[in-house]
Amino acid sequence: MISVPSKKTHVIGAALFAAAMALPFSHSAFAEAAPEKGIVAFKYINYEDSQPDQDRISVNAYTVSVMAPIAGKWSISTTYTNDSVSGASPETHTDLHSGASKIKEHRQAVDLSVTRYFSKGSLTAGTSYSEENDYISRSYSLQGSLSTEDKNTTFTLGGSYTTDTINPSISESEYFDKRTVSGLIGVTQVLTKEDIVQVNLGYAKGRGYFNDPYKRYDDRPDNRESKTVMTRWNHHFDGTDGTSRLSYRYYTDSFGIDAHTLALEYVQPLPNDWTVTPSVRFYSQTSADFYLPSDLVFPYPLPPRTMDQRLSAFGALTVGIKVSKRIAKDWLVDAKFENYEQRAGWSITGGGDKGLEDFSARFIQLGISREF
Repeated sequence: MISVPSKKTHVIGAALFAAAMALPFSHSAFAEAAPEKGIVAFKYINYEDSQPDQDRISVNAYTVSVMAPIAGKWSISTTYTNDSVSGASPETHTDLHSGASKIKEHRQAVDLSVTRYFSKGSLTAGTSYSEENDYISRSYSLQGSLSTEDKNTTFTLGGSYTTDTINPSISESEYFDKRTVSGLIGVTQVLTKEDIVQVNLGYAKGRGYFNDPYKRYDDRPDNRESKTVMTRWNHHFDGTDGTSRLSYRYYTDSFGIDAHTLALEYVQPLPNDWTVTPSVRFYSQTSADFYLPSDLVFPYPLPPRTMDQRLSAFGALTVGIKVSKRIAKDWLVDAKFENYEQRAGWSITGGGDKGLEDFSARFIQLGISREF
């Protein structure tokens, strides 16, 4: 349960976090046995987004990760991430008349977790630290799982505490902070030898500075509560030896945003240790209660208020494919490509800001790992 600062764009944060969690040894919270082998992995990530006639954000990042078993009952995992961000970030809406501020940032992050395995469950304690020139984030988490005697049902309970410190480069004498507490409760059920389902309920409550200091007319409430429901269904096809992974996530918060995410991927093993995984994901959200549409004229209402497009109503479609190849038994190489398209008119509840430009992004990930 690692917190990722969302100061840049929601797409960047989601992409980098998904990439980190996709590392080969990112074991499920429901693992019941200590791993027999360790893994070292490296991933390179490149992200670029775009809008008509505008220079936007570019990200280059790499992650190095190590997981090692200890004494047959423990494991320790750590990941180091280094990324650089450059481009232009709009000060208000992302239309041509809103203006943009240049961005050039460097971020380093590290996380560490230790897991103790028991006959019917596991317990994981973790911490993470992320730093850039104007943002520091620290997080601490604890998560445990417990299985029934037949191992067909697993219950999970976890929580985390995150502190963020913001020191905007446009006002280096000012410091702001944010504190967030979150929790998770879930159950995983083996239905048949081909089917596994999972339901997770999440809750988070934060207080402090939620504004984006680099945007004009951005005054948000100093507290935010959110609730999530996540469901997953994995089905294995004996005929093809492939596995489908279907998931749905519902999110709602005190800002007034309701969001739906529906995702499907299919993992298909191929001859000679190749695997191909196509995927598709659709996302839709309503706007925050205090979002100001691009066609609004002065005078603007009193706070709370924002012109940040990330808090508008929109829909987004992500299509991707991942290809991996096992080499010499202990080595695994992979490549992943995703294309993201966002439109105000794709919000399933309507109400999208028609004045916003279309938004596109592409994501490339290359990785290599070795068991030891």
